[in-house]
Amino acid sequence: MPYFKPIKRISTESDLEQWKHCETYKYIVSAIETLASSVEGKELGSPTNIIPAAQTLLDILERVSEIVDKHPVIQDKDSSRFGKVEFRDFYDDIEANSEKLLAPLTTNKEQSLIELSTYFNNSWGDRTRIDYGSGHELNFLAFLLCLLKLEVFTLDDSQTIVLKIFSKYLKVMRKIQKLYWLEPAGSHGVWGLDDYHFLPFLFGAAQLSPMTRSRPSSIHNKDIVDMYKDKYFYYQCIDFINQVKTGPGSGSLRWHSPMLDDISGVRKWSKVSEGMLKMYKAEVLGKLPIVQHFYFGSILKAPENLSDPAEQADNEHGHHHTWGDCCGIAIPSAFAAKEMQQHTKTIPFD
Repeated sequence: MPYFKPIKRISTESDLEQWKHCETYKYIVSAIETLASSVEGKELGSPTNIIPAAQTLLDILERVSEIVDKHPVIQDKDSSRFGKVEFRDFYDDIEANSEKLLAPLTTNKEQSLIELSTYFNNSWGDRTRIDYGSGHELNFLAFLLCLLKLEVFTLDDSQTIVLKIFSKYLKVMRKIQKLYWLEPAGSHGVWGLDDYHFLPFLFGAAQLSPMTRSRPSSIHNKDIVDMYKDKYFYYQCIDFINQVKTGPGSGSLRWHSPMLDDISGVRKWSKVSEGMLKMYKAEVLGKLPIVQHFYFGSILKAPENLSDPAEQADNEHGHHHTWGDCCGIAIPSAFAAKEMQQHTKTIPFD
């Protein structure tokens, strides 16, 4: 099939059921399982075979970081606790240049850029709402899976994809989230694993699955988190949460991240790893408010017998709404809340 600009196709519960049984869904789940299993017992710094295409993609992600630097926040003293409008300048820059950025990856397959760039552009957040969530993270995963389908990478490169490429993407994304105060997409709040990400927990649990010298409950121990934060995604995410979330002392996870606190009660990392995959299928791939934003093209094909795309939109930005999910209610980022707290003067009691 010829390449074409991917479009959204899922809009109803019936579409969702078709999606859960289609080849693209199965491919995504299978690829996640392969990527996760490839890093079992591996550290972030473990050596991998970085093929030229992988180095090219790492250089592209570094270029994205440089584009962020071109668009600093001017209104840093703005009293708003919501996203910074300079994010839109960054996003527009990426969108205008993404095909040129990605071109070195597509030798002899330049026509695929129209599909690759769609997933790549949507990996950085929502331009209008200035937010980011697991759906945007899913776009980056879809971008990587397209590269696998195009044979830019093979599954033999799985360790490099997770430990080097996804790790670099996460680093750039944290920079973007922090600088532009991206709001968490949707309204899950403290009931999510993280305001923004899911896959680092899934891959991180896989890394730790053979480990017996520390248990999931160790995420409450700051010394252990400090020891492992540069080695494992999971501890890195806990360290990130501890830095940006407010809460008293070592028990703060119990207040602002109750789901992570509940998971920490599981005795073995291998069980956490199994649970993360089940949760990802249920809470990301299985949720209409997320997958109604997923794009389908000729590389990642839409299920058959979906509703008519022309009849999908119920509003100006082209999807249905579910209360408390999707666009939901705007939520200030944790970065914004912390920054505002630091600049708030307290009035002592007389």
